[in-house]
Amino acid sequence: MEQSSHAFDRLVQIMDELREQCPWDRKQTIHSLRQLSIEELYELVDAITDEDWKGMQEELGDLLLHIVFYAKIAKEQNRFTLEDVLQGICEKLIARHPHIYGDVSVQDEQEVKRNWEKLKLKEGKTSVLAGVPQALPALVKAIRLQEKSAQVGFEWEKTDQVWDKVEEEIRELQEEIAAGDKDKIAGEFGDLLFSLVNYSRFLGIDAEDALERTNKKFINRFKQLEEMAGQHGRNLQGMTLSEMDAVWNKIKAGER
Repeated sequence: MEQSSHAFDRLVQIMDELREQCPWDRKQTIHSLRQLSIEELYELVDAITDEDWKGMQEELGDLLLHIVFYAKIAKEQNRFTLEDVLQGICEKLIARHPHIYGDVSVQDEQEVKRNWEKLKLKEGKTSVLAGVPQALPALVKAIRLQEKSAQVGFEWEKTDQVWDKVEEEIRELQEEIAAGDKDKIAGEFGDLLFSLVNYSRFLGIDAEDALERTNKKFINRFKQLEEMAGQHGRNLQGMTLSEMDAVWNKIKAGER
């Protein structure tokens, strides 16, 4: 604990020095840092997805730097201090864990999550969905919306019921495709994606992680396709779809 505290103090001191002495650091505002923070977070997500522990260590450091940076700017403008941030999260964690720091009993993690949502409403939240950021990517937002609504009982009871809903949405999408109304097609397509995200939760699968795995798999296979075409003096622009598909199937077979 003492070593961690010393390292954190060292980071704060370095931030103070950079803010005073470095032209780039001096120029930054909360708005100029915003996009950089988003990029750092996504780099951390990439490292987590790849289970790259060394990369995680580095990206966590970058993200921690940004937290200290925002707090430094806030202190300069007499808004809040780094100590306020730390004390605030400590008090919040204690208040939202009465089964640890109070006399509340819970049976499992689901009950902990339900209590968490009830406590947030007591703190002044107007809706159980109020804590879902508007700027979240749509797929992640769908997951969070469903998780939060489930905590108050707005949830299917069985996995089969969820799959029935998926099939219902597929039928409705097909009907709108036949009718040819692009706006309604988009609406039903969104409904289908939302129901598939819900189904993934019932299967115990993280839909965002599953899709990212498929993205990475596609990237890897496509690069192999390009390489194999090049080895035979070809490029993809000069190949037919059936030729590319044959190579693609070979790549897939080699993964089994």
